[in-house]
Amino acid sequence: MGSTYRLAWWNVENLFDEEDSPRRSDKLKRALGKSIQGWTPELRDRKIAQLATVIAQMHEGAGPDLLGVCEVENEFVLTALAEAINDLLPGRDYRLAHADTVDRRGIDIAFLYDPALFTVTEGQIFQHVVMRRTGTRELLQVNFDTADGLTWAVFGNHWPSRSGGQFESAPYRAVAAETLAYFHQRVLEVHGPDTPVLAMGDFNDEPHDRSLTQHALSTRQRTKVLAATTAPRLWNLTWPLAGGHDGADENGDQIPAGTFYFNNYANVLDQFLAGKNMIGQDSPLRAEPGSVRIVREPAGLVAPGKYPAPVPFGGMGKPVNTDGYSDHYPITMHVHQASA
Repeated sequence: MGSTYRLAWWNVENLFDEEDSPRRSDKLKRALGKSIQGWTPELRDRKIAQLATVIAQMHEGAGPDLLGVCEVENEFVLTALAEAINDLLPGRDYRLAHADTVDRRGIDIAFLYDPALFTVTEGQIFQHVVMRRTGTRELLQVNFDTADGLTWAVFGNHWPSRSGGQFESAPYRAVAAETLAYFHQRVLEVHGPDTPVLAMGDFNDEPHDRSLTQHALSTRQRTKVLAATTAPRLWNLTWPLAGGHDGADENGDQIPAGTFYFNNYANVLDQFLAGKNMIGQDSPLRAEPGSVRIVREPAGLVAPGKYPAPVPFGGMGKPVNTDGYSDHYPITMHVHQASA
């Protein structure tokens, strides 16, 4: 029979520690400036509670076995988030896989995982620096061990934003994509050619953009990934959503698929990418492409009106809505592990 692992990814939108946090460096205080003013412990905790309610409802109320997040400031807020989810899901005891970034705004990538299913041994968390003149977030690689002793390399991504213009900023995402492609290949060289690899993240580009197709070497064609003989490719499991629809609204109108809205246009920026050792019929750890979905529950996660964008919590210089969540929707998927 094997096991089915439930995965999720979410850009949780500026989950920062309180304004006067003793856990913040002087350098970061200067970088944040006035944007952090008014961010009280009460607002921080309210945002964490809002996020936890969504995460606990994922996968029909079971919650994810492995959750990747980005736009989190530090281990303190991550621990608080894990504890809030644990309170809602008594059967869970989420642990953290996290490392501080050198990002100028101090926002990190991390994984929350169920230690009953996965373990992370010492020295198996890596930060891969994206080389560019102005600092950007590293890629986070965690080598998880499954209960059956299989090593699974998972990459968390939060590529440079489109601020300043999509095309003007595209070279920065190309560099991040090349970094992912390089370390994808290194995993297979170091841990063996049969090692399963999964990348998830907020790529700030859509599946068809050049950063993903030409630089990260991802594709919509499973056969291309399986047939690659030189540089390894990734199967973009989220591609079918791009330009498509994700159900219908209360009026029966189709909802454009998107994890992020800009100028009321839906964009699929949050994605799952699987390496060849996760997509073969006999792969011990196999991604289930038909399971990928955009999470739109609970109902308060979706803005009312003509454009069903996610409801942000705000902060960091933006108006705060204490009934909000994030400016991105989460995404989920299933991974099946065959019996040993």
